[in-house]
Amino acid sequence: MSGKDKEASDNKLSATLSVRWVQGFPVKNIAFINSTTICYPCGNFLIFVNMEKKKRTVLQCTNGKVGAVATNIPYEVVAFSDRKLKPSIYIYSFPSMTKRAKLKGNAQLDYTLLEFSYSGIYLASYSAIPEHEVTLWNWETKVILCRRSQPGMEVSQMTFNPMNWRQLCLSNTKFVTIWNIERCNTDHYFKPKPVNLPTEDGTFIKEFEGLFSQGLKDPFYGPVLPLSAVAGLVGIEAENFKPKDHFRPLLHPIAHCWNSTNDLYVCCEEGHILFINGENLLVTILSPSPENHSKLERINTMAFYKEGLFVSGNDGTLHSITIKENNYTIKDHISVHASVKNIVFSPDYTQILLLTENGSVFYYTFDEKTKIETILDASGGNIQAIDFVTLGNQYCMSISILGEFCIWLIEDGSPVSRLCLKTEVNDMASCPSSLSVAVGTTEGSMLFLDISTLQSPRLVHKILLTNSCIQHVRYDQRGLFLIIGTSDRHIFLLSSKASETFRIIGFTEVSANILQICTVCVWGTNKIQVMVLEESSENERSKLEMFTLTDEILADAAKYSDERGRLKNELFARTLYEIHHPLSSAVLDFDCEKIYGFCSHVPYICTYSIPKKDSEDIVLKIENKMPSKHYGTGMLYLSFHGRWLASTAKDGILSIRDSNSLEPFARARCHSYQGKGIQSIKFSLDGQSILVNGKEDGALVCLKWKSLRGHLIHHATEYFQAFVPYLNRNILEQNVSLYYMTDVQLFLDSLHEDPLYYIKKPFPQANYEDETTWLQRKNEEATKKEIKEFSKKKKELKEEIKTLTKTIQAMMNENELASEIAQLEQQEFSLDVEEMERLHYEGEEELEKIKKETEMENLAKKYLCHILKEECWHSMHIKGRSLKSFHGLLEVKNFPMKARTPEELEELETVLRLRKTEVFHIKLRKEIVEVQSTALSKKEPEEEEEEEEEEERKKKRESNLINYFLGSLSSELGADTSMLYNQLELHTREEKINQIVLLKDIIYNIKTEFNKDFDIVYQQKELEITRVNERNTHIQEIITELDLGEQIWQPVFEDCEKPERILVVEDHEIKVERILTPWEKEQAALAEALERERRRLSQRDDERRRALMDMMGGVLEVKKEDILRMVIPQPPCMAKPDTLWTEEEKKIIKEYEKKVKDLNEEREKYKKSLDAELRKLQNSIQETTQIFDGHLARLFQRKVKCDMVINQEELKIASLTFSLLLDEELLTREIELNSVLERKQEEKKFTTDEIYKAREELDTYRENYDNFLIEDKVLERGFKKEFAELHGHLVETLYKQYKRRPRLLKQKQAEVASPFGERLGSVQIQKENLAQLMNGMEELDNPINMPEGIEPPVWTHLCALRRTKVESEQKIKQKALVMLEMQTFLQKRTEDDEKVQMDIEKVFQELIILQEEKMHFQLDLTVQLLLTQGQVELENFQFLFNFTDSILINRVIVEDINSIIRSQGQKKVTSMVESKDFHKGIYQIEWEHKKMQMEMEDLNQKAWDIQMLFLSRDRQKFLNEPNYELLIGYQIAMMEQNMITIDKAHKREVEAFKKLFKQLGKFITQRDLANYTLSCELQEELVTISERRKICTSLGAKLTCEKIAVERYDAMLQQQKLVDISRSQAEQITILQAEVERLRMKTFPALVQM
Repeated sequence: MSGKDKEASDNKLSATLSVRWVQGFPVKNIAFINSTTICYPCGNFLIFVNMEKKKRTVLQCTNGKVGAVATNIPYEVVAFSDRKLKPSIYIYSFPSMTKRAKLKGNAQLDYTLLEFSYSGIYLASYSAIPEHEVTLWNWETKVILCRRSQPGMEVSQMTFNPMNWRQLCLSNTKFVTIWNIERCNTDHYFKPKPVNLPTEDGTFIKEFEGLFSQGLKDPFYGPVLPLSAVAGLVGIEAENFKPKDHFRPLLHPIAHCWNSTNDLYVCCEEGHILFINGENLLVTILSPSPENHSKLERINTMAFYKEGLFVSGNDGTLHSITIKENNYTIKDHISVHASVKNIVFSPDYTQILLLTENGSVFYYTFDEKTKIETILDASGGNIQAIDFVTLGNQYCMSISILGEFCIWLIEDGSPVSRLCLKTEVNDMASCPSSLSVAVGTTEGSMLFLDISTLQSPRLVHKILLTNSCIQHVRYDQRGLFLIIGTSDRHIFLLSSKASETFRIIGFTEVSANILQICTVCVWGTNKIQVMVLEESSENERSKLEMFTLTDEILADAAKYSDERGRLKNELFARTLYEIHHPLSSAVLDFDCEKIYGFCSHVPYICTYSIPKKDSEDIVLKIENKMPSKHYGTGMLYLSFHGRWLASTAKDGILSIRDSNSLEPFARARCHSYQGKGIQSIKFSLDGQSILVNGKEDGALVCLKWKSLRGHLIHHATEYFQAFVPYLNRNILEQNVSLYYMTDVQLFLDSLHEDPLYYIKKPFPQANYEDETTWLQRKNEEATKKEIKEFSKKKKELKEEIKTLTKTIQAMMNENELASEIAQLEQQEFSLDVEEMERLHYEGEEELEKIKKETEMENLAKKYLCHILKEECWHSMHIKGRSLKSFHGLLEVKNFPMKARTPEELEELETVLRLRKTEVFHIKLRKEIVEVQSTALSKKEPEEEEEEEEEEERKKKRESNLINYFLGSLSSELGADTSMLYNQLELHTREEKINQIVLLKDIIYNIKTEFNKDFDIVYQQKELEITRVNERNTHIQEIITELDLGEQIWQPVFEDCEKPERILVVEDHEIKVERILTPWEKEQAALAEALERERRRLSQRDDERRRALMDMMGGVLEVKKEDILRMVIPQPPCMAKPDTLWTEEEKKIIKEYEKKVKDLNEEREKYKKSLDAELRKLQNSIQETTQIFDGHLARLFQRKVKCDMVINQEELKIASLTFSLLLDEELLTREIELNSVLERKQEEKKFTTDEIYKAREELDTYRENYDNFLIEDKVLERGFKKEFAELHGHLVETLYKQYKRRPRLLKQKQAEVASPFGERLGSVQIQKENLAQLMNGMEELDNPINMPEGIEPPVWTHLCALRRTKVESEQKIKQKALVMLEMQTFLQKRTEDDEKVQMDIEKVFQELIILQEEKMHFQLDLTVQLLLTQGQVELENFQFLFNFTDSILINRVIVEDINSIIRSQGQKKVTSMVESKDFHKGIYQIEWEHKKMQMEMEDLNQKAWDIQMLFLSRDRQKFLNEPNYELLIGYQIAMMEQNMITIDKAHKREVEAFKKLFKQLGKFITQRDLANYTLSCELQEELVTISERRKICTSLGAKLTCEKIAVERYDAMLQQQKLVDISRSQAEQITILQAEVERLRMKTFPALVQM
């Protein structure tokens, strides 16, 4: 809803509210408006306090909260801004409170600072986000004089120079800026100058010249550019860029003030005091004197006086500082025991105001007896709760959040009494049935105050209900019950009667946090209906609980509660209702038939009908709804008579509605949304007054009815008159009980007895830990009763518990002996079921938490693994691996390579195509040049042969040097370097980029070729390992046969040779037990069953296999390898002794021994053959592996060479990259300088325009000033003419009186306490001087001063002339001052223009230097060379250390050149000997030849001159006529006669033409008359023709005369064309005739030498 709509709706309301008084404390600064009155903002109001009469005056801001405030003491005006969108500044006069001006600027959100110039008509304003604009106003004319925006500049303090309104100081914790105001006639300009603050250690930082280079240059890396160019910054960022090392912590200014010499004092957060010169802005750090060893602590404010400074800060002490030169001394005056926010001197500088951070104001007087008085005391904090004293028509009360209880007079808001409770308070309520007040604290206690004696309230009773915070305190309308709501969802019910000592009846609980408690007394019955609004649940539903109280409860309270004090719900008719949408407030109407609710999500106020008692519907439905016209969530309040419904919200607007129709009939904006709106309101019992308390603005507003219709006030009056007698009876009864109640705590403050009461330290919080709450006492009593009742059962349970404890103890001992994995935790042995469930639940939560953390950690590791595999493995076209030798530590790695992207291949193809085109173009140009040179110069065969030999030698040398100029050995590795650019020709950026692409391609090809060789060797190793494994198999068999026990060398691939094995996790690598899934467990069980079945089948009886084992040893054929295992069985007779052998047995034994011997021989032969085969296999393995190691060594050498070449190419790439980077930095630097130059040129153009404009205005003003001077002189010169009829001596007397001027007495300035003296503005001074001058002129104009002989009319005329002359002189003086100011302005603009011009020249110089460096960089290339052996050739055999001028040359080249020099030297000697013989003859022949040539040239020139000689008729006449001079003289005489004759004829013709001209003029006049007549006739004829044309058109026929006219017109056109053609042909004929004549004269006969 817009502001206009609100105003229109307010105009339609039937009643209006006005502000009766406002109580509050200053949040921002405080200021004097005259010597006895101070002014400060509070919420939507400006409060003026007369310190002598203690009288308050209120000025309301109609558009919301008051923003910035400033006062002007000489004019007694106050300026303040509102805080609406696009705010305005209002200026009011005091004490009339009339609006002087309304200023509308460009601010979008808020004005944060306002400041008046002390003695002028100027007002400065500062608006913060978004424009950050400083504006200078002429507040009398409502005109903006000048403004300037400084984006990002936040200002905390703004002050005018008291001695010079043209200086303005703006400061913050990061900067201090002096704004000079310059004026040129009527134009004003802001010129800010920042102050260079020192660092924290007291040193000053030299200004960083980041824009201009330091003139440094690196011989290898090129020019040293500023860091902004290296960082790639351009524009304002580059100009303001500072390196990190340049930043040092500066001092942080907190407050500043001006002194009487136009200088500044600044206090810093670090304790330093700075002195700033107002002209040159030089900063001096003042140091404490030796007596003061410590610096000042945190200073918040400061003020200047004659002897020095007054400062104060967080310590609350007022210090005076006396400054002498650069030292100062500190003296302590008073302490207010609170952080001081502002210090303000009175206009006469005899008193000083101190404003603390919490809003208290103290008054300190500089007398012989130092004294301090309290004007405002805000030690209690913001007002927390408000209410009217019972009957509510004379007194009201308030309590602050810190327990400051006050009683106010409703009529004028004056304080009656005050009581400090020294505890934090949440809510308060006044009892309707007695003069007592109930106060709820945050510690859970209830305090009861006796206010029967208003001047001395006292605390009579205290109850500690609970340990939670008490949030709601409510009495019912009759004052029988006290309902209390706490933060732990408890509702306590107390008796309100003091005679019963505020007995506690009981408590009940609700399901959610309590938002509001409402009570309604049902008249005609003894019932009281209580409704509790609970906070909305997660399903966005509001709950309302209602219960009924009766008088019977007071009679027998024990019947309605149990032993623990809990109320019995069945006896209170407790009912629960729900609403489908959330409410922020709800109240019950007086008929208990409907509920008023304030919706929190939509801006509506709704009514809900309450169902009947027997209804089962608990969901309330909307009966009526009305737009609230509020912003944000709000609250509803019902008046005492129930006909008025008040609504408030965060917008700070109070709306009073008819409770039946919900239509508002009164609105008042007493708070604002910036202060979070209204916290609470209270209606008086008679409805005449309304108390409104702000939430955060600290304002307590008392409203009264300005106009109210009769029927609206009639109901309130009737209710008041009917209810007062009932209340009076109860009050009389209860006051007696209150009177006899003893004081619990008494802290009464008399406003005038103890002035130091307001200087209080923060009191400690009350300690209730040792006290027992009512709830705890009730629980303890119930517990004791239960113990007595169940003592036997308790003993039995104890015995069982002891037995169970022993069992658990044994189990715990057994648990300690178990293994660590099998042990249970200590908490597992707990027998508390609830505790077990809780621990189990916590364990499950911890397990789920660990699982989630483990899953997230595993997921993170998997993701990291995936990234690493993608980047380092899967993305590699050729995986990185290595090869190790079989014998030794040699290891060769391949080149891991990624596949080239299509973009890279496309770029390479483009570069190659471009390079091929360039090479072909260069080759073609060379061929063209060679063909042209051979065509122009044909040489002899001998010379051609010599040149061919020379070219062959040159090509040979170039072929030897090509690798050295390439800078690498890539060509030796087979790389194609033909497409590379010459290193000496890389000048452009494109060439360097193409060269990098080509070099990368060469590196890629080298790596690819090497990887191919690597793969071949790798495959060879795989083959060798396979072969070795095959041989090792055979070797293992031989070793087994021979039973040697030797270890076999088994070559294998390591992980570095097969890196893919690292990515695969083997089972043996897992150290922890593997957790199988259910499916894996099933598969493992199935496999195990199959294996058992296979073993069972294999172990069955197999006859065939058993027979083979018994008869043939398990084999069908004996192999050679089985010889070693073959055993000859002994004959059975060998078991007998030798003596018992028979012959046959002996033969058998001999045969047995022979077989054994033969078998042993065979075994030996077989062992030798196996041993030889073993050695052969081992040697073969050794040879093949050594051969492979040799291949690997050659591959290693190739790898070393490839690495060398790749490093060489990468070095070239690095050099080119650095060159590109430096090129880019130079380009950035150039762009930066050009942008700076453009800005400076724009600034130069602006300053030039300013100078032109100022000079033009000055010239115009000077011309006007000169005119005034001339007029003044005319007045003086014309004096005697005004009195020409008088005698001379009288005129002289009058002239003396005319020149006479009144003497202006210089008033002696009285000694004042102000350090700035009597400060009068220029306008005031001019007005006072003019008034004094006019008074003096009136004295001179008195007839008493009239000389003798002068008549009164003459004297009157003289006085008028003299007054005119004086006024003219005053105007001239004023204009002279203005012109002097304009000249000063022009001089400053000229200086600014010269400064800008110097900056432009400096930038130009920097650009020239940059261009030189850029050109040098492009020409001075870095070339990479390969050197096999280097030498340094020096002159004069002097050994030098600086080799910058040396040249690197190959030794072979030097030797070749020396041999060529020797051969050429011999040829030269022979040629010199041959030429010596005919040297003289050559000179003689050359001289004769030159002589003959010169003669020949002379003769040819003469012949040519004679041949080309031209003889005209005149020349022929000159040659033929003897008396040529006489002939010429005769011709001259004849020509003179002809000239005279021609002159005479010309004169006659001129006269004839003049006569003809006159005749023609007359003829033209006649023709003009005739033409005019014809034109008139033509008009008539045209009319006739048009009529006839219409007739002919209508007839459709064409007249014959018209046809004739058309034919004649065509004939005339044809004739004209023919005449034009003939004329052009005649001109062509004339031109041709002249050309013929010219050609004829050209062929005139000439004399030619035969």
